[in-house]
Amino acid sequence: MACVTHLKLAYLALLGPLALVACEGEESAQPPAQTERAVKIIPHAVKYQTEATRVEAVGTARARSSATIYPETSGEVVSVNFEAGDYVEKNALLLQLESRAERLAVEQAQVALRDAERTIERYNKVDTPGVIAGNEMDRAQAAYDQAKLQLDVARDALVDRTVRAPFSGYVGLTDIDPGARITTDTVITRLDARETLFVDFPVPEQTFGRIEAGDVFEVEPFSSPDQTYEAEVLTVDSSINATTRAYTVRAAIDNSEDNLRPGMSFRIGFDLPGQDYPAVPEASIVWGGDGAFLWAVENGRANRVPVTIISRNKGMVLVKADIPKGSWIVEEGVQKVRQNTPVETPGRSQTLAGPGDDRREGGPSAALP
Repeated sequence: MACVTHLKLAYLALLGPLALVACEGEESAQPPAQTERAVKIIPHAVKYQTEATRVEAVGTARARSSATIYPETSGEVVSVNFEAGDYVEKNALLLQLESRAERLAVEQAQVALRDAERTIERYNKVDTPGVIAGNEMDRAQAAYDQAKLQLDVARDALVDRTVRAPFSGYVGLTDIDPGARITTDTVITRLDARETLFVDFPVPEQTFGRIEAGDVFEVEPFSSPDQTYEAEVLTVDSSINATTRAYTVRAAIDNSEDNLRPGMSFRIGFDLPGQDYPAVPEASIVWGGDGAFLWAVENGRANRVPVTIISRNKGMVLVKADIPKGSWIVEEGVQKVRQNTPVETPGRSQTLAGPGDDRREGGPSAALP
């Protein structure tokens, strides 16, 4: 019985080392832990650009001063003293109406005034008190005042028989000939002071406050699209049109060479600078269920950053996003990237350095921060 016990103990002593060897073999057969593989991408350095709002509108020119000329009274035309296109000075005689009755009325009023003056002078020469009653002197003074008023009225009526230019400018066409009878509703001609033209044009509401008096824009007349003129802003309307959601800007064009005419249409186009935004390639924008985003590179790993698109221009997009100037984003390879994925550029064995990483290498990523 003792011999059997010794044999079992010896058998177990032999199996112990073999079991340990087997366990060690199993442990050595397990594969080593795998390292996370970096995704190859093409990066882009973020730069900021100023948003430019393009404004295009059509405006109509008007003369600095413009008037449609009507007669003050009705009557027969005696003479027309201008030709279409003439330049006339202020107060120049444009048209004369028959005025014989008005001239006679002036002469009659002058006679009455002189008679009243003589009566007052005669009363004033009387030295004897009580000869001229006080009421007689009052009546003489009243007659004098009445005659003076009648003379003023007669002279005004005579002036109304002539039509004069209210300001210096160019006269237009007329359909009035000598001998014609006209009324106060008859248009004689149009007078324009066109040395300076005003152009009014509508501007969208979102640009309000960004156009000021003194700004200069280029305008093109539709009649000569190959020519441009400078238009200086004179004033900006104080209110927004509730229907068109636009306001009016008035600009002045120098027309001293007299090449332009009132009523011409002008094309206005200019860019208004706005805020600065990150400029990124269109290819870097990714659309998800919650909107647009891009992949920013931070410490060699991709980080999803939501963006709001402001404008597009020639393959670049201005976005509103939390992207510092000079930081790096993924331009190509966006479909292979996931949140916190390590990234590297082609030809590099080292992942991209994010902001604050001082690593430098040659090749396409040498300038990465």
